[in-house]
Amino acid sequence: MEEKVYFEDIMKVMQAAKIVVSLKNKRGVNRIGWTFSAPYFIHAFILFVIPLGWAVWLSGMEWNLMSRIRKWVGFGNFIEAFIDEKVQAAFINSLKYLGVIIPSVFIISFAIALLLHKLPKRIKGLYSVSFFIPYLTSGVAIAVFVRYFFSYSSIFNTFLRDQFQLDIRWFQDPRWAFLIIVGTIVWKISGYYALIIMAALESIPPEIYDAASVDGVTGIQRFFKITLPMIVSSISTVIVLLSGLVFGIFTEPFLLTGGGPSLATTTWYLELFNASFVRFESGLGASIAILNAVQIFITIRLITYLMDKLDYHKH
Repeated sequence: MEEKVYFEDIMKVMQAAKIVVSLKNKRGVNRIGWTFSAPYFIHAFILFVIPLGWAVWLSGMEWNLMSRIRKWVGFGNFIEAFIDEKVQAAFINSLKYLGVIIPSVFIISFAIALLLHKLPKRIKGLYSVSFFIPYLTSGVAIAVFVRYFFSYSSIFNTFLRDQFQLDIRWFQDPRWAFLIIVGTIVWKISGYYALIIMAALESIPPEIYDAASVDGVTGIQRFFKITLPMIVSSISTVIVLLSGLVFGIFTEPFLLTGGGPSLATTTWYLELFNASFVRFESGLGASIAILNAVQIFITIRLITYLMDKLDYHKH
């Protein structure tokens, strides 16, 4: 009886020792995890949390960033932003850019991805890089070229005038100016998103297509019943990334049109820049940035919700 009690005591001690060792191991693992995560948290704190707090504080101030005189105006900057026709134009234009750029880039990227997917492996890499080059090219360089190409004295416009008697003032017409900026952006980024879609296509096992062929699913049916449902998550990623990019358009309208004509091409970032660094209304600029962030958050949440619903029904 005494030996049994003694044995049970030993087992309890061993069990307690295991628990202590397990807790120490978990603490060690947690410590290692926090150590490796620390650079990210430090980076996020310095480059996101601090600027966000600064922007919120600045949005309530009337200050030119240089004078020692600062005036607290509360929500005055937000009210001014709401009634400012330039900010209103930026809001409306962001939806226009969203409605044109996302479908255009998606269709072109999907077509490029399907083309690359069908190429032999020995040349697929070369062609993939060639489509990716515009994305790597400086936006300033592209804008300078586009500006010259559509200028009055360019070879293109001279040809149109001489051969077809067409004298189009591309950057003075709101419709053409808007389409030129959209076309420039679509050309620049389509190759990048095509690579994301192509990677999704490459991940589909060939056995699935073979099984579908046995069941009589071929051609366009195979595309809509197999290919699209299998890459819905990648499509969602592309659309969300595109949405974020559209709200951050700056280089093209800044260099090509300055937001004109008649505010037809202005954007959030362009008005933020003009308010903060041209007119030195830093409080208004911070308010515009916050309103832009709110619109981005709501839009991307809505798009994510719709894509999740689509993914759910596909499965």
